[in-house]
Amino acid sequence: MTLTAARPVAEAGTARAARGRRWRTRWPLAALLAVLSVLTVSPFVAMLVVALSPAGRPTLPRQWPSSLTLDNITRVLESSGFITWTVNSLIYAVVSVVIILLTSSMAGYAFAKKRFPGREAMFWTFLATMMVPFQATLIPTFVLVNSLDGVDTFWGLIVPTLANAQAVFLMRQFILDLPDELFEAAKVDGASEWRIYWTIVLPLTRPVLATLGVFVFLWHWNDFLWPLVVGQSDTTRTLTVGLSTLRTEEVQLSVLMASAAVSVVPCLLVFFLLQRYLVNSIAMTGLK
Repeated sequence: MTLTAARPVAEAGTARAARGRRWRTRWPLAALLAVLSVLTVSPFVAMLVVALSPAGRPTLPRQWPSSLTLDNITRVLESSGFITWTVNSLIYAVVSVVIILLTSSMAGYAFAKKRFPGREAMFWTFLATMMVPFQATLIPTFVLVNSLDGVDTFWGLIVPTLANAQAVFLMRQFILDLPDELFEAAKVDGASEWRIYWTIVLPLTRPVLATLGVFVFLWHWNDFLWPLVVGQSDTTRTLTVGLSTLRTEEVQLSVLMASAAVSVVPCLLVFFLLQRYLVNSIAMTGLK
């Protein structure tokens, strides 16, 4: 065999050996991730199995159910209280997402690209509010909302949660990396600040807006403490609070698990619909 012919064979053998070494060093990590994945998914699988178990029949954790049925989920969907709570949660989450994305992108653009007196002091003061737990301001916030007749109303439920310092911080850090030449060229062309915001800032920040929208939706959809304090009737009670009230009633475990399983569906839909933007956001962050 000539030297030229032997070289590809040697390179192929070297590549196979390198792949073997990489696999031997990586398989413990892959096994650990597989175990952690199973441990993470197992509670959701157990919840789904209990939700699909016939009411009054033995099920987990005592034994595996002998059959599965959709009767519990049908019963939940036909319940007027559950539908009302779900609609209230959607209003609370969707309206909050839209307003927070608009206000945080405006504030992030101002803090990142505008020059005005006290900008840094104002930004870091606003950011310092992240260090204060919500429980510390719960009573003063409730007293203020109550004095404005906002208890058991949607505006009293939504407005106190709109000042999101974390959202402003994320938007500012993203917009800081946008080239100043874009904004200068737009100003030379005579574009107003609103035109720059709508045609430059919002399109370029679409990945981070989608990521932030998922986070804000999940925060509000799973929020419990503030809706518990403000929503004092079924007209404004959210799904998390409504499900907690079922525990005080004689509701079968399978029905309760069915309610919890159905409540997860909107979160999964939001994630799958915006998954592409989440991946793009991570990729762009890595490039920066």
